Amino acid sequence: MCLGIPGQIVEITNPQHKLAMVNVGGVKRQINIACIVDGQHPPEKCIGDWVLVHVGFAMNRINEQEAKETLKLLEEIAQTYI
Repeated sequence: MCLGIPGQIVEITNPQHKLAMVNVGGVKRQINIACIVDGQHPPEKCIGDWVLVHVGFAMNRINEQEAKETLKLLEEIAQTYI
């Protein structure tokens, strides 16, 4: 089973290598955005996009509402184990 975590792209760190900084619940880390960039949506246009992150890769874009709902559910699940 795979788990994708929603995050928002806040910075492009290396456009040639398609690397970006993503904010996932207040934690920032570098990810690869090669799976979501193309001729119509280059790296520079990815800032602000919500994406599903899996093992350091942005797998696809998601809308903000879906991202926030998923983050809320993940937080609720985490609270049951604290």
